[in-house]
Amino acid sequence: QYQLAESGGGLMQPGGSLRLSCAASGFTLDYHTFGWFRQAPGKEREGVSCLSMNGRNTFYGDSVKGRFTISRDAAGVTMYLQMNSLAVEDTGIYYCAAAHPATSVQQMCTESRRGGDFRWGQGTQVTVSS
Repeated sequence: QYQLAESGGGLMQPGGSLRLSCAASGFTLDYHTFGWFRQAPGKEREGVSCLSMNGRNTFYGDSVKGRFTISRDAAGVTMYLQMNSLAVEDTGIYYCAAAHPATSVQQMCTESRRGGDFRWGQGTQVTVSS
């Protein structure tokens, strides 16, 4: 059974850091474009960051550039999102997803209509509050 499972969310003060993890089971990330998305209360889901299969191409949303970093482990089992300098506006449910490797990072992170073709995790809550 193909599954993605996020962990690492929680409550953090503004300016703090969190690292989210997403573990894949039943398949490997080696042959997928993958990424992180978030949904804030009352807002649509948005692409936060996406990484290509070969690791050469990345996408970051404008609001997280310079603060967040996407990566994966060498085994192709776990993806990460390092989040630094957290702000209240980063609050939301964070989801990881995997897509067909032919999907570009731009397509995956910005074309919401493609979401039905992705494998999704169940989400993890990130709350940034003082």
